[in-house]
Amino acid sequence: MQTNNWRPSASIKALRQRALVLQEIRQFFAVRDVLEVDTPALSHATVTDEHLHSFCTQFTHPFSPQASTLYLQTSPEFAMKRLLCAGSGAIYQICKSFRNEEAGRFHNPEFTMLEWYRPGFDHLQLMTEIDELIQMVVGCDSAERVTYQDVFKQYLGYCPLTATLTDIKTLASQYGYAELAANENDKDTLLMLLFSQHVEPHIGQDRPCFVMDFPASQAALARLSPTNSLVAERFELYFQGIELANGFHELTDGPEQLRRFEQDNVKRQHIGLEIMPIDHNFIAAIDYGLPACAGVALGIDRLLMLALNYSEIDKVIAFENSRA
Repeated sequence: MQTNNWRPSASIKALRQRALVLQEIRQFFAVRDVLEVDTPALSHATVTDEHLHSFCTQFTHPFSPQASTLYLQTSPEFAMKRLLCAGSGAIYQICKSFRNEEAGRFHNPEFTMLEWYRPGFDHLQLMTEIDELIQMVVGCDSAERVTYQDVFKQYLGYCPLTATLTDIKTLASQYGYAELAANENDKDTLLMLLFSQHVEPHIGQDRPCFVMDFPASQAALARLSPTNSLVAERFELYFQGIELANGFHELTDGPEQLRRFEQDNVKRQHIGLEIMPIDHNFIAAIDYGLPACAGVALGIDRLLMLALNYSEIDKVIAFENSRA
């Protein structure tokens, strides 16, 4: 049977433009003396976050009687932080990452990630550097900065930090999610739904927008604010309806990070998801000493959509999932 699926989903012109942008990004880091690194795509452990889903495969060693499970990484974060603990200094990576989730206008299961870490930076300093990179690549104005609390209150009328689960269930019901709200007892799941559907469409339309100070319960791998225990030193970047980046003033407390991973697995078990293996090499590295730093993961394919003025991610990827 003849098919046109052999053809790339992106034009050759777009792929040439993509290559030029990647050269620009590498030069951006070269002049700042940030080292490019390359870490494994496969690992014996993976993320525990219940909102992230990993691909896994079996490795059969010819001298081992039993196959071992390996996971395609959702981002290079854990391995890059191990390099930081080993004394690498400032580093960045452009690599493939994998998430067993949706495919569509903004998503592909295999995608290109730009991730970098800056020892000695806090999240505010890193946001300034990200802003410089975005302006260079996209040619846009400087980003604005708002807090999660302020934009949630502005568009939904509730304070996400102090509202109770009952409050958020009521709010979700008002926006047409009554059935979901009735069966959902995790406040953050409802907050994320409401934020994505009723806040994100309003922000970062004319220029990029950093949303800072996420709820402490959504800290992930960020440290909590020393001045407000209700928020984490975490940010996300949005522009023209696209979530571009997620960054942290990084948590450097190994026991606390382990506690968060274990808590994630409790949540996974509670909602019927498979418990994920915790990356104890990563925890051991933090225990050895992760330098004070800030880091960010930025979606290259989405950035290219903005830079090249495409409305679908497959137009900047050589072969999107259905053609792979």
